[in-house]
Amino acid sequence: MAKDKLTGLMLNGTLKKSGVTFYHRNGQLIVRSSHSNERRSNTRGQFDARMRMKHTTALWQQLNHLDLMFVGRKSTYAGFASLANRMPVVYAPSGASLLMPGLPVSDGPMPPIVQRLDSIDGVPALVTNLKKESLQRSDQLKLYTLRQNASSRTPRISANERRVEKSEFTLVDGCLALVGEEFGNDMMGWALVLTNGDRCSSQGIVTRCTYYEQFTTDEAFEQCAKLYGGLTK
Repeated sequence: MAKDKLTGLMLNGTLKKSGVTFYHRNGQLIVRSSHSNERRSNTRGQFDARMRMKHTTALWQQLNHLDLMFVGRKSTYAGFASLANRMPVVYAPSGASLLMPGLPVSDGPMPPIVQRLDSIDGVPALVTNLKKESLQRSDQLKLYTLRQNASSRTPRISANERRVEKSEFTLVDGCLALVGEEFGNDMMGWALVLTNGDRCSSQGIVTRCTYYEQFTTDEAFEQCAKLYGGLTK
């Protein structure tokens, strides 16, 4: 530990105080500014990466109360973020969360369920490729439902989950389907996840919602970039 003779300040390594940094080098006390006058780099690539992460964080704030499964990841959030960051970038208000097709709700070693929105005898339905006879006794099915709320300046999603009993399904060409008017709502999205103990299928949301598309335009990008001080070339 070194002691400066002029100030009596005891230093071990460095000390930052009031915008300056004190440290010793070759027995001498060095003082320098802790602030840089250089403009923060903000290229298009960096800007898009920041926008993706901001949206991922906003999504997680609306989803973290759910019992999500991302198997083999350091944490549930780490698993979600690694997949959510691959979605298209959106230029949305700070804190906004947007319903998008493919939004991840699970990741695991079980075969994914192929699912689509369709209609059965004129009634909206969530149709899958899952055969009833392929289900094991210990298999469980969980339905995640997301809704886009767009009534405020900062649009956000809401989400819930529920276990689906096998008796609730309708057979369509030998495959399981959920039938109901809710599946015709174009501000909602769904994902049916197969689980068995600590294993699950990898699933993303299917939806007809296009509300998010207004935040992917050149105009949305320009407005958002302007709020962050523009881009560096």
